[in-house]
Amino acid sequence: MLLARPVARFISIWRAAVFCGTVRAMASLIYDSYMSDLVSGAITPGSNTFYVMLVTSAYTPNKATNTRRSDVTNEATATGYTAGGAASAVTNSLDTVLNKQTVLFGDVIWTITGSITARAGVVYRSLGGLASADPLVAYVDFGADATCTNSTFTFHMISGLITQN
Repeated sequence: MLLARPVARFISIWRAAVFCGTVRAMASLIYDSYMSDLVSGAITPGSNTFYVMLVTSAYTPNKATNTRRSDVTNEATATGYTAGGAASAVTNSLDTVLNKQTVLFGDVIWTITGSITARAGVVYRSLGGLASADPLVAYVDFGADATCTNSTFTFHMISGLITQN
């Protein structure tokens, strides 16, 4: 006798733009721990607080072993950028016809004095305490270093993370 089991899959359709003179195409990486954190309730997209932090090209993400914010190294620095990044509002939508859920992270804007160079944004759930407690969601690569000088650095998601059954 065969038993049918529902299968959930992630469709990684992250598209975003960095606004600081140039718009860049972005690739994505969803940390492996995201699924287990969803199932255990450690991450609830509709009710948690999420942040986006900027990292330099010196950070090499490891989707299997990077599970918490404390695993992220080489955070970008600048006047106007706060260590740990900034909050991103979440839009969570459920499509019961196509059996999919889309999580879209809202714009994150920093007003930079001086210069900042970032290669990617790291999305994580902020618990408001130790970095070792904050679960990682995704790494969004800008495709090249993005540098802003005396300007507004905007991280803008065009499409979100889709989970489909």
